[in-house]
Amino acid sequence: MQHECKITVLETKCFADLQEKYLADPRSGPCPFFKPGDSFLLKRTPQQDDFYHLMNGKFCGEAWDAVSRYVYTALQGGSIMKGWTNDDRVMIACCNDGTRPVIFKIERIDIPENEGERKWLEKQDFTNTAENAYTG
Repeated sequence: MQHECKITVLETKCFADLQEKYLADPRSGPCPFFKPGDSFLLKRTPQQDDFYHLMNGKFCGEAWDAVSRYVYTALQGGSIMKGWTNDDRVMIACCNDGTRPVIFKIERIDIPENEGERKWLEKQDFTNTAENAYTG
């Protein structure tokens, strides 16, 4: 089975009061790199390794530091956040910029390579509920 990873920008925030108090440029504003709705499809194949090449400059370095472990897990076919989200193949994360964080949805995309893998995948239940959730 092959795996890809889709990153979607859900939301950007801006905390002007924190920027005013702590930043060298108190009017920095929201993140200039991402906009809600932006999406990125990452592959890790011999022909295209988006993880190793850090998406060739298409992604903010600070945000990449915050999400790369989830991306790596997804590209390897692992459970991104077992028991935490309502689907083991999805994670909601944000970048490290505390005055203008960006909220990302990270999804593992499973690509069956044969009929056996397709049938196996159809039988899987990746859902979590409040009853079996890990809440820390």
